[in-house]
Amino acid sequence: MAHTYNANFVHCIFSTKDRQDTIPAELQERLWAYLLGIAKNLKIKLLAVGGTANHVHLLLGLPPTMGVAEAVQKLKTNSSRWVGEHGVSFRWQDGYGAFSVSPSLLNTVQKYIRNQAEHHRKRNFEEEFRALLDKSGVSYDAERLFAA
Repeated sequence: MAHTYNANFVHCIFSTKDRQDTIPAELQERLWAYLLGIAKNLKIKLLAVGGTANHVHLLLGLPPTMGVAEAVQKLKTNSSRWVGEHGVSFRWQDGYGAFSVSPSLLNTVQKYIRNQAEHHRKRNFEEEFRALLDKSGVSYDAERLFAA
């Protein structure tokens, strides 16, 4: 085949260091926009971004030449530096969650990501992340899941 075709969609989640509320409310929308700019520069389709003061959700359409780990590393590194440049002592956690998304479910996941503030009135980040792992069939050690 002379061309490469792909539909590689991933729902990525990562939190701030120790899940502290270190993304100020006044920076959140600007941070989401900055993540969009980083993604565009990397040829990543950022289909949705949302989160709260302690974590972010991204729905990514990855190009065929980039893996999830590389995309997340570049998004976290550049956005962390940007937040720091705005006077906030800031770090993302070391790890992340990444869940494949069927093209038929993109609209559902986009709505979920964009509705984080409302969603987190019902459950916190830790509960949400465990539920996503369980729903996706990802095994984990509950005792060490959020260990530093």
